[in-house]
Parts: sequence; structure tokens; C-alpha cells
Amino acid sequence: MKTLIELYDDRPIENVLGTETFRPEETVFICPPEIEKDRELREALASYFALRGCPTKLSFVPVSLLDAVKVEKTLRRVIESHEDCALDISGGTDAALFAAGAVSGDIPVYTYSHKKNMFFEIRNAPFARSLPCAVRLNAEACFLMAGGRLLPGREDNAALRGRLEDIDRLFRVYAEYRRVWNRQVSYIQRISSASDPELTARGKRTERADNAVVNADEAMLSALQEAGLILDLTVTEEEVSFRFLDETARFWLRDMGSALELHVFRACLLAGCFDDVILSAVVNWHASGGKTDAVINEIDVMAVRGVQPMFISCKTCEIRTEALNELAILRDRFGGKDSRAMIVTSAGGTRSRGPMRRRAAELGIEVVEWSDLKTEALIKRLTNT
Repeated sequence: MKTLIELYDDRPIENVLGTETFRPEETVFICPPEIEKDRELREALASYFALRGCPTKLSFVPVSLLDAVKVEKTLRRVIESHEDCALDISGGTDAALFAAGAVSGDIPVYTYSHKKNMFFEIRNAPFARSLPCAVRLNAEACFLMAGGRLLPGREDNAALRGRLEDIDRLFRVYAEYRRVWNRQVSYIQRISSASDPELTARGKRTERADNAVVNADEAMLSALQEAGLILDLTVTEEEVSFRFLDETARFWLRDMGSALELHVFRACLLAGCFDDVILSAVVNWHASGGKTDAVINEIDVMAVRGVQPMFISCKTCEIRTEALNELAILRDRFGGKDSRAMIVTSAGGTRSRGPMRRRAAELGIEVVEWSDLKTEALIKRLTNT
């Protein structure tokens, strides 16, 4: 085919799979007027196809997808003015699909099934006959197709892949001392600097941190030394001193959520089924980044399997409704209804979680609690087995 006609859909993946799979010379989006006017979204889609090595001319034809009569007229005009067309009816509204059925005539028509991850011929499209979808995305592509942009996060993901043993040792210490972890991290923050080139930590045995008096937990500090994350530990009745292994270890031990986030990141890698895994995926909702009112969010861990992204939020405290709502919004905005959202908590379960679990179920969010945070159990949850 030379031209692929796409019925624009709110689910970003519906708008790109056909072009990436069949590589037309031009893709024409039949889209709502606000999409045709959204320069940043159009540029983001162009950047997506450039990133994916899929050169194609993009055209946007505005029309209300809720008006079947207008969609029919628009489709007829596009078909008449473009030779060798094919029509993708994977996306779009019911009205648009009705109009597509009325005008398709003898041109090839096909669709895509999320459930089977295959393309299917509807009419005169043998090239799409029971064709498995071979597209495999990464996090950057997932954001671009939805008009967003991946920004640098807090961690060097490439370097982290070489430190999985360190991450495992860190989480083992965290698991043993998780009930005092946050206060001890506050203590470490108090006696150290994030920018000291000597990587030293030194302070009184008892410090005021996080609006409370905190005593250094010698057993936890000793465990961190045994794990190789701190060095030269000295604890007296009056003072504590040690050195961090390196800048990365310092960051981990000065950040309350790092141990849990890193554990989930490691489990995603060990699962072996994801095409891309990113810790601290920071997304600007506007691809150009030029808007002063740009919305920026951080996703603790993002994993992509084929064309299905998974957005994971990690909490060392109880899960609040606000966290569930925020995660659902991110999932819907950048993945669509067929993507996954998971929230992980290492909190001790000091209150009933029934209302939280019901709200998570309503939003389609998977909940992982402490009982499922051992590596093997977590991998099973991540792989959905």
C-alpha cells in the first residue's frame, strides 16, 4: 500500500501499529479538530516514527468522529485523492467505524486485536491475514506516541544493570530493618552531605531528624557494612562515622524509597520477559518541553513487554486513594486501557486495606503487598503467572 488511513483513537498504540508494521509512504489520520491543531502531538508522532526507523509522511484530516455523515464524506474524499489505500479500523469511535463500513468499497480493510496481538483481514487485505504483531516498544516510544517525552531520571539505568548484586544486598538489609528504615534514612541524611567528595558521614549517636530524636541503629549500620554499601564504620556511645561505598550507594542510603524501587527494577530485569525496564521514568506530558505550564510526573519503575507498557508505583507507606488515582491517570494517558498499572507497598499493614483494594480494582490497578515481595513471588506477579 502507498497510503494507510487511520481512524484516530484515544489509545495511542492504535495510531502507530499499522504504520510501523506495514510501512506506507503516507499515513492519513482522520482525527478530531483538536488533534489536527495540536502541533506538539503531531511533532511527537513524527518523532516516534523517526525513532522507530519508520519514515512516513503524516497527514491529519480534521472531522468530528462522533458525526458519521461527516466522517463518511471525509473518508470518501481521502480515498478518492489517494491511490493504493488501505483502511485500519482498529481505533476510532462507533460512528467512525459505521462510516468506514459504508465507504470502504474494494479497498483493503484490516483491524488489530489486543487480546491476540495479531492483525486480521476484514476485507481485501491478505497482507494482514492472521498476522502476529512483531512490534516491540521501549519506554521512550510509549511516551512519544502519546505526545509526551521521556526526560533523564534520577538514576543511570545502564549502570544499574551492572549492580544487581548490590541492589539485592541493599534490599536484604531493607527487608530486615524496614520498620525502622525511614527514620534511619533520616538520620543518615542528617549526618551526611549529598555533595561531600569524601563520601563521609559523621555525627552524634543521637540526632534530631525528621522532627524527632533518632538514635543510630548500630545493627542496621553493621548490616549495611556487611553488605558492602558503607565502609569504615565506627560506632561509640557518642558518635557514628562511616564512608559510603560510592556516590550511588550514598544516593540509595539517603533516599527512603530507593531500596524498594531498586528491588522492583531488579525483579523486572530478572523476569526476562520485558523489552525495556526503566527506573525513575520522568515524563513531560508535552513532547517539545516548551510550555511553561508543562506537567511532569515520575514513574518509579516502567517496564514494556511487546506493545504493552506497565507503570509501577512503589510506596514504603500505606497506599492512599490519591496515589491510585494518579497512577490510573498516567496509565490511561500514556498506555491506554490495555496497559498495566501496579502499585507496590512494603508497609506493614497496620490498618484495613479493604477500601484501598476495592478502589484499586475499580481502577484496574494491581496491588502487590509485602507478602509478595520476595523476588520469586514478585516475578510471578510481574509476569502475570
